[in-house]
Amino acid sequence: MDTFQALWTAESSEGGFTTSIQSLPIEILGNQEVLIRVSYSSLNFKDALSASGHRGITRDFPHIPGIDAAGVVVSDQRGIFHPGDEVIVTGFDQGMNSHGGLSEYISVPGDWVIAVPSGLTVRSAMQLGTAGLTAGLAIQALLANGLSPNSGEILVTGATGGVGMIAVALLAKLQFNVVAMCGKPELDQKLMELGAKRIVRRQEFLAEKPRALYPMQFAGAIDVLGGDVLVKLLKSLHYDGVVAACGMASGVDLPLQVYPFILRGARLIGIYSADAPLTRKQEIWQLLASEWAIPLESLSNEISLEEAPKILDDFLANRSFGRYVVKI
Repeated sequence: MDTFQALWTAESSEGGFTTSIQSLPIEILGNQEVLIRVSYSSLNFKDALSASGHRGITRDFPHIPGIDAAGVVVSDQRGIFHPGDEVIVTGFDQGMNSHGGLSEYISVPGDWVIAVPSGLTVRSAMQLGTAGLTAGLAIQALLANGLSPNSGEILVTGATGGVGMIAVALLAKLQFNVVAMCGKPELDQKLMELGAKRIVRRQEFLAEKPRALYPMQFAGAIDVLGGDVLVKLLKSLHYDGVVAACGMASGVDLPLQVYPFILRGARLIGIYSADAPLTRKQEIWQLLASEWAIPLESLSNEISLEEAPKILDDFLANRSFGRYVVKI
């Protein structure tokens, strides 16, 4: 094995960036502890940013994007995993400033690697991927902060994205009363099939005149948008309501007074799966493989590595939905 195929994002002489499949020398991966033959990867918004040359995600180019990978171990210098073991690698620095999973091979530190739990395959692990792990961590935060199916409505923003769709399905599996915020009416029926009880539009949600507090509407939420949506959401929580915030697609600023926190006991919990300790990731993966198991085929589309650059462009143009599993 001297070379391998991978997506390669490179800067052109004009200053733009191109992403294409290239044959690369295996030495480019470096000599990390675990060498893995990738069977499946998946696409995430962070991959789209990296593949477009976003230096807030990836500092140095050329680069192999892909924050997710699942496959079989080729070698482990520590002797913990054995050749043929099925494993998952999500997050940490993979696909950001280390070469990523949209590749036939990855070479990674041993403490990034998790054995595929019984109940999942390398393919189903990537149908979930970082999106499923993030949704799982967010739901775990809601449960740890006292929410139950009897608490009231739980809003999921950005519900047609990977995190959003999985969150809707997981919350419905756990018998929560799920409300989906959806900007794509053609996907309303899909969200209802996943378990949403009703749909709200972002424009309608934000249409009210700004106030210090709004009538109490939601017991909790999983928010991937941030910005004005998160502000309005915090002001609309029941007493002791909880928001698990795991995205900032609509903004990073949070201009509001302390009223929701002081007068209603609102709680805002940040979720960031990439750097979650390996033990936390293992715990969520085990739940996703067992009592939190959900049907995954309707949530995901399988594509080839050759198709990935176009879909990554679709992410940036808001033309994507659900999960994209990449067969390597």
